[in-house]
Amino acid sequence: MPHLSLRELETKDIPLLADYWLNAEPDFLIGMGVDLAKLPNREEWAAMLTQQLSLPVNERKSYALIWEEDNTPVGHSNVNKIVFGDSAYMHLHLWQPALRQRGVGTELVKKSLPFYFEKLQLKTLYCEPYAHNPAPNKTLAKTGFEFVKRHTTIPGTINFEQEVNLWQLTHAQYEKLITEL
Repeated sequence: MPHLSLRELETKDIPLLADYWLNAEPDFLIGMGVDLAKLPNREEWAAMLTQQLSLPVNERKSYALIWEEDNTPVGHSNVNKIVFGDSAYMHLHLWQPALRQRGVGTELVKKSLPFYFEKLQLKTLYCEPYAHNPAPNKTLAKTGFEFVKRHTTIPGTINFEQEVNLWQLTHAQYEKLITEL
């Protein structure tokens, strides 16, 4: 297993996130439930992320982490729909196809949990991936998230209406998971 680490998003990372979204193959994005017509352009990504980084954590609508392999950025995780002190919705993205389906995502999600639960003082962390995208659903199950239900919704601002699987991890489940790591 490579050396995996993570850190909070910094201004220098904004072009990397924009590149991930804007340079991805359309079929890959659609497979994640993305409506290509709703994708922001580079300037819109930069403005949104810069604005969020300028706010105190307890006022942000989005909070992001950069995932690294051997100190090189290889993906990101973020939460949105944040209700500070209560809940948030997590997203996970491995940028490097070679790292997928090797357990790397599971390890990075586990490493991300303390940032979300502690920094945002969460009681519950949710994740709502596209039901027909097996990778994040498998990762969530392996990480210890509990499946809640499958339903149809538009889960985010860049998504089309779709079937999603709602997963949750409570603070109590997180505490138990952390003691097992």
